[in-house]
Amino acid sequence: MSVATFTSAGTKATTAAKLDKAVFGVTPTNFENLKKSYLSYLANGRPNLAVTKTRGEVRGGGKKPWRQKGTGRARFGSSRVPIWRGGGITFGPTGEENYTIKMSVKTKRLAIRQALSLAADDNKIVVIEDIKLKAAKTSAFVELLNKIKIDGRILIVVETKSDDLVRATANIPNVKIVQSTYVNTYDATNADYILITSQALKSISEWLGEAK
Repeated sequence: MSVATFTSAGTKATTAAKLDKAVFGVTPTNFENLKKSYLSYLANGRPNLAVTKTRGEVRGGGKKPWRQKGTGRARFGSSRVPIWRGGGITFGPTGEENYTIKMSVKTKRLAIRQALSLAADDNKIVVIEDIKLKAAKTSAFVELLNKIKIDGRILIVVETKSDDLVRATANIPNVKIVQSTYVNTYDATNADYILITSQALKSISEWLGEAK
């Protein structure tokens, strides 16, 4: 499987890179697995911030609203009961809920291979020999993207993040950098283009290869 390949200067490479069929040639037969991996990424990163107070935690309500008998009204011992306005919340979030979705390592890696294969089928995979910028500036990286002719949501996959590359891409919207062994289903699915360096491509093949 050959794919569009560019030099570090942004020109077409003489030799096209080849994608590992075991990683980029997987036909998704179970989209439920892909969906679960996508949702687990969102669920596992969900902050647990919602907290409500029970009747025992709401301030006030220590005095009995009215005497027990003789008023003709229902008996109440506190004005902070859940059925009163300003009272506690019944069965509300406590801040201890666990929203994580567990998946085995084997299943996660299969989902990533499926996501990368779908991206390859849609011609979203672009390989660059290396990313070498004249200066660690946003303009330099934008110039490189213009030469390669890719735009939109771009996922950049490198073997190792460099400070210069992070600095050059920090102010570009919809551009995300990840190391090769941190590629996930969510990023791969949402990207319009996946720009992979040659070294990162080898690392991905070693990580997600058929034996894995």
